[in-house]
Amino acid sequence: MPPSLTSFKDDALIAFDNLTDRAAGLVHPTIRLGVTGLSRAGKTVFISSLVHNLLHGGRLPLFEALRSGRVSSVRLEPQPDDAIPRFQYEDHIQALVRERVWPDSTRAISELRLTIDYQSASGWGRLFSAGRLSIDIVDYPGEWLLDLPLLGQDYRTFSAATVDLASRGIRRELAEHWLALAKSVDPSAPADEMTAKRLAEAFAAYLRACKADERSLSTLPPGRFLMPGDLDGSPALTFAPLPDLGEARFEKGTLGAMMERRFEAYKSVVVKPFFREHFARLDRQIVLIDALQALNRGPEALADLERALSDVLACFRPGSNSILSSLLGRRIDKVLVAATKADHLHHESHDRLEALTRRLVDRAIHRIGMSGAGIDVMAIASVRATREGTVRHGGETLPVITGTPMAGERINGEIFDGKRKTAIFPGDLPEKPDSLFQVPDSISEDMPLPHLNIVRFRPPELEESGGATLSVPHIRLDRALEFLFGDRLA
Repeated sequence: MPPSLTSFKDDALIAFDNLTDRAAGLVHPTIRLGVTGLSRAGKTVFISSLVHNLLHGGRLPLFEALRSGRVSSVRLEPQPDDAIPRFQYEDHIQALVRERVWPDSTRAISELRLTIDYQSASGWGRLFSAGRLSIDIVDYPGEWLLDLPLLGQDYRTFSAATVDLASRGIRRELAEHWLALAKSVDPSAPADEMTAKRLAEAFAAYLRACKADERSLSTLPPGRFLMPGDLDGSPALTFAPLPDLGEARFEKGTLGAMMERRFEAYKSVVVKPFFREHFARLDRQIVLIDALQALNRGPEALADLERALSDVLACFRPGSNSILSSLLGRRIDKVLVAATKADHLHHESHDRLEALTRRLVDRAIHRIGMSGAGIDVMAIASVRATREGTVRHGGETLPVITGTPMAGERINGEIFDGKRKTAIFPGDLPEKPDSLFQVPDSISEDMPLPHLNIVRFRPPELEESGGATLSVPHIRLDRALEFLFGDRLA
């Protein structure tokens, strides 16, 4: 985040927080790992699986410290920040393992400390290293991350960009009621609370319609309009963008001045505290995306995901951390963008899902003009809900995945009850993803899409060995862990 987006006071507080963290880290080595995601990408499931696999000796062959036997113990410990809700790992893993239901999605920030005792890989390291690393996992909604670019915008810039985006493609229809209402009001008219409320409600309804499963759009700031929490009904959430504002200054007491003041209040009350108290203190970050859901909704949803990733990556400051960087502003030195739900495809398409994700990230990096250093992509499944197999059909062998569809899922006209397993051919991703980014001028029902059969499956039924439940199965979780903090266990 460029320094200009924060005040001198903000920068001083951030520097103080970072120096405090560094001082504590000299005694007790710690990294702060941010976990966020866009539109039901599975943040809660990722954290739950990460912790469960480390606590229960899961199969993590690419996590070098564990594979080589250098990890002696892993445990949960009290988190350092008493004012942040604890990530309820026990409740979430109960839902996954015992009840076989997916836990509720992230609605607010939470934290969990995982401590690893290990032996350094080098004799020199064993001599000087404490052999202990605490990982403070900070879970927060992706909508909050997408709010950070607002710090660099004034109300007119925000309004112009939001109205322009709402006037394109499928958003045009979804925004029809809000835009009609916004165009009917006069910004120079006296401020009126009921008019502001109607505008805010119409704008929030438009954002919810964009996020709905049948659309799966990703660029949706301001994020608290979708999850207001204790700010519901507050003036800081009772505003909306207005079209055609021009450059003239709003007179005091007008509707335009009210909207402008409340937009600035939203930044001060919501966005700046999150940036200073949480985001600016992160060392590593994983951003989870549901590329398959966007792909299934068509090129416009995919282009919107790319736009959101551009906004997300523009918030990070990749680079090496040091004592000096604590003074200047902490730097997130590794960012992982992970496409989740790889278990919804046969492994033959995993490389293609990763290529699609890399294409999304590369285009986003090019768009914002930043270096890709410290950024990687992967296709993962935090919890593997399916198994693979083959079936003979029409004289050819087809790769299939087998699992238990969630209750209400419809496959070939059949509605499943959440108990019976079935095998499906998930379809193939194209070898080259370029064609997927060709957004037409108008949306057509005949738009060419890859033939994908995306089905929602229940979490797997775990086997028991010697009376103990085995760890949660996954795809490439070990590779993700090695990238995110394997170097800190060397």
